[in-house]
Amino acid sequence: MSVEEIILDRENNRSIIMDVRGDRGGKTIIFCHGYKGYKDWGCWNLMANFFAENGFCVVKFNFSCNGGTMSNPIDFPDLEAFGSNNYSKEVQDLTDVVNAVEQEFHATSIFLVGHSRGGGIVLLVAESDPRIDKVVTWAGVSDYASRFPQDEKLKYWQEKGVYYIKNGRTGQEMPHYYQFYEDFEKNKSQLSIKRAVTSLDIPQLIVHGTEDEAVNVNEAYNLKKWSKNATLQLIKGAGHTFGTKQPWEGSDLPDHFIEVLDDTARFLRDH
Repeated sequence: MSVEEIILDRENNRSIIMDVRGDRGGKTIIFCHGYKGYKDWGCWNLMANFFAENGFCVVKFNFSCNGGTMSNPIDFPDLEAFGSNNYSKEVQDLTDVVNAVEQEFHATSIFLVGHSRGGGIVLLVAESDPRIDKVVTWAGVSDYASRFPQDEKLKYWQEKGVYYIKNGRTGQEMPHYYQFYEDFEKNKSQLSIKRAVTSLDIPQLIVHGTEDEAVNVNEAYNLKKWSKNATLQLIKGAGHTFGTKQPWEGSDLPDHFIEVLDDTARFLRDH
């Protein structure tokens, strides 16, 4: 499978690294990774190959402050950037990628697909951007506010200016600067997933594992309840990453993830 690497330079923001599979000029999927994720995590490359082989152009990218760099987009060599990330930056990143796809790819349709935290971002952008034709969330979150520290932990965060979460896979202590919370409070209405989904008119697919250990399946039910035009597809027995992991060795996909891909391709092709 041919892969085109692109660096999207921006005047006032960090550059974004992207990769593209499939023929430009047709139906285009833009994929957004989640928290502590990146475009080449686990099975994401096999996922992109699958959609390209099924007739889609597929764009994956790293959020500009996900902790990767242009020379090392895998894992988290730039923890300072990771700590400076926030939801508003991710919304702007995705908007800039959509702009590039529209201007350079001449896509006939633009579809957004997001995993976990990225699911919230694609919903926010889909609601505000009329160029988006369909939106899909995989194990997507329904709320950002509840994910912040509360009470004494929030007070401690404010006093110290930073708190750390250990990455169990890499062993890194990953910083979260208090600006993350300040930006959310400042832009709470714009960053409300419930508000976005309630206003969303385009077709929406919600895919969620019934045994998701990170984002409870009740969040999928929330998204379905709020939406005017959503299809809910539960993957029985599946966890948060649908059987995928990092690193992923080999070319065979886990059964649960094959279900996710088949359901998503059918939705994007047929609805």
